[in-house]
Amino acid sequence: MALMINSDCINCDVCVPECPNEAITQGDEIYIIDPAKCTECVGHFDESQCVEVCPADCILPDPNHAESKEQLQAKFQSLTGA
Repeated sequence: MALMINSDCINCDVCVPECPNEAITQGDEIYIIDPAKCTECVGHFDESQCVEVCPADCILPDPNHAESKEQLQAKFQSLTGA
């Protein structure tokens, strides 16, 4: 399942450099995560790096983009060519 940032985001910017897929960008009011690029760090790390560093605990699974670990791994391979 891709991740999403909810309205509790404080725009601190710490999540952006942590994303290995460059899926996080500044939106109109809060940061947003591109579900086409988010692999929950599958293939890169054991834990989602943005979730680990977020001081507002506002990064959650996106119920509109449910994906299994296998699907996330396939997306990682597609994005990285690995």
